[in-house]
Amino acid sequence: MKQYKIAVVGATGMVGRKFLQVLEERNLPASEYFLFASERSAGKKITFMGKEHTIIATTEEEIAAHPVDIALFSAGGGTSLKFAPVFVANGAVVIDNSSAWRTDPEVPLVVPEVNAHALKGFKKKGIVANPNCSTIQAMLPLKALNDKFGIERVVYSTYQSVSGAGQKGWEDLENGVKGIAPQKFPYPIAFNCLPHIDVFLPNGYTKEEEKMMFETRKILEAPDMKITATTVRVPVFSCHSESINVQLKKPFELSEVFAAFEEMEGLIVMDDPANNVYPMPCIAVNTDPVYVGRIRKDESVENGLNIWVVADNIRKGAATNAVQIAQKMIEMDLI
Repeated sequence: MKQYKIAVVGATGMVGRKFLQVLEERNLPASEYFLFASERSAGKKITFMGKEHTIIATTEEEIAAHPVDIALFSAGGGTSLKFAPVFVANGAVVIDNSSAWRTDPEVPLVVPEVNAHALKGFKKKGIVANPNCSTIQAMLPLKALNDKFGIERVVYSTYQSVSGAGQKGWEDLENGVKGIAPQKFPYPIAFNCLPHIDVFLPNGYTKEEEKMMFETRKILEAPDMKITATTVRVPVFSCHSESINVQLKKPFELSEVFAAFEEMEGLIVMDDPANNVYPMPCIAVNTDPVYVGRIRKDESVENGLNIWVVADNIRKGAATNAVQIAQKMIEMDLI
């Protein structure tokens, strides 16, 4: 089997460290790894794959000096815009976790279980975009529903953990419990909910909400799908939860919905109300699947359905999905 040289860019950050954990677990056919980060982190040592690695500064010179086949990016949008093309110019396929390339029509936006076929379009720019964490977990159940019944409308209500805001968001919750003023969020997150993720736009939506709406349409290849969203930051360290209300195009029986979900790769059904079985962050944390439960008809609208979806936003919502993209590209012999 062919062996690949792989770079992790942003290896010292919260998601970058999770990339390393997932890569160790999944054991890709890699001959060599190079760990890149900011210049201030250059020279630090990280033990990975049983070997001590020295952090390399993300500069054009160092990228040229360490050519790779695959570059996994988790270093922020500005870094991705600047250095992803440099890696591509040096022969790499870039899988980017930031928002920098998601809206580019020439860059595939991929959840491997849902639209792996889109990966074939990566050659236009040499880049594949990882969707937003809150979008990724919604795609598995929505793909199952869309394939079987068609989707008329989606209403997202999300309950997103502080880890989605990075290390500073995590620290705001830790410190807020002790009564320390927030540094990341505009208000305390401890014992509170903030209906405000990313910046507000002129139409009153936040950028996070617009991301979910745009990305859902792009991934499901449904540019006219009716979607609205409200995204909320909640005082939970890890894992995003989502209440998704769906109006389907065809009538359905709940047994058909359960069957569609149970057949969907990467999706686990947890739905037994009589025994209080439903998805929760404490179940999903540090796992790769997406969990769905509270599956019930919305009796206020024709062909309406309510579901509750939970996943680890740092694993499936970031690191795991990106690594799965790399695995799928290797399987499809695209690299």
